[in-house]
Amino acid sequence: MADLSSFKITQRWPAVNSDVIQLYSLPTPNGIKVSAMLEETGLPYEPHLIDFGSNDQKTPEFESLNPNGKIPAIIDPNGPDGKPIGLFESGLILQYLAEKTGMFIPADAAGRYETLQWLHFQMGGLGPMFGQLGFFVKFAGKDIEDPRPRQRYIDEAVRLLGVLEGRLTGRNYIMGEDYTIADIAIWPWLRALNGFYEAGELVGINRFPSVLAYADRCQARPASQKAVNIPARS
Repeated sequence: MADLSSFKITQRWPAVNSDVIQLYSLPTPNGIKVSAMLEETGLPYEPHLIDFGSNDQKTPEFESLNPNGKIPAIIDPNGPDGKPIGLFESGLILQYLAEKTGMFIPADAAGRYETLQWLHFQMGGLGPMFGQLGFFVKFAGKDIEDPRPRQRYIDEAVRLLGVLEGRLTGRNYIMGEDYTIADIAIWPWLRALNGFYEAGELVGINRFPSVLAYADRCQARPASQKAVNIPARS
């Protein structure tokens, strides 16, 4: 069994099998990304629920792995040179797992960089903007009387959906016929926008038929259907 004792997080969330990837997460859009990737690749892993209701993500044990206090994070006992490695940031974890397995990222350099640019499009655009829109629609932001902050995120979400619609017109996935980490990064946020945040009508989601068909296509994958419930909530 791999020795993970140097990772303080294992004191609070001990590994049952320290030879497999340890996933510390919650099925939010960012958390679902990594669960979906692990399910798609077939890599063995052990999920640990990080409960926002208990502020698990702000505990010293969790922040010892991710000082930014955000999910998801992983420990791979078989990291570079066969040594354990801890990682955070969902986009980086997707790239790491893709490179580790040689799956869901093109082998040629040009295709790889094209995929990564769309991964970063999600990380820098869709995720932050959809998340802020969700704050103003679903959470405390709805109590702010000034309409300008909310409208700013509505407008930016619509703009980003237009970019995505343009890319997906005539394509099954971001890179064409091949499903990649760019798709794994994007679809959980589309799911949240139109589902959990209940903002689909607000942004006129039906004006983006290619995006809607794409989201359905991604979510229909068996790994995606499992990922939305990993780690299982108590």
